[in-house]
Amino acid sequence: MKPRLQERYETEIRKALAEKFGYKNAHSVPRLLKVVVNMGVGAATQDKKYLETSLDALTQIAGQKPVATLARKAIAGFKLREGVAIGCKVTLRRQRMYEFVDRLVSLALPRVRDFRGVSRKAFDGHGNYSLGLAEQLVFPELNPDKFTRPQGMNIAFVTSTESDEESRELLRLLGVPFQVDDKAKSGS
Repeated sequence: MKPRLQERYETEIRKALAEKFGYKNAHSVPRLLKVVVNMGVGAATQDKKYLETSLDALTQIAGQKPVATLARKAIAGFKLREGVAIGCKVTLRRQRMYEFVDRLVSLALPRVRDFRGVSRKAFDGHGNYSLGLAEQLVFPELNPDKFTRPQGMNIAFVTSTESDEESRELLRLLGVPFQVDDKAKSGS
């Protein structure tokens, strides 16, 4: 069974994007290719238990086993050696990606304290968007008694378009709550 967000993309969002940006070919309409969720666990250099806890949390959040990320070079000031595991990441595609984005925008982001929307400016110039969460416990899958240490994460949305404007419209239609423009506030 298809996730509801994927169904909505195929029936409504793709048509809306094709009309707005004048696409004739259905395959050239912007789409979400993958979502990468990354946790940097700097405390893992002192205690491996922190990395194991983060791997477990990311597994529950993503529904897929993450891989440990390794330090590329040694930095003595941080007591870091090359090849030591200092984080974890997971790349989501297809159905798991749509399920994750749906849970992110409908359950997790509304649970963020003092949430006023995500930044409109976090695009990379090639249609990809990144956002950071300071707390992993906004995801309802995690048991707050088990995951007591606050851990943040970065979430990167990779799209098929090179245009930030098209990518912003795609994410808006998928339900990502962007902040209201200052110009729009003062104009009304």
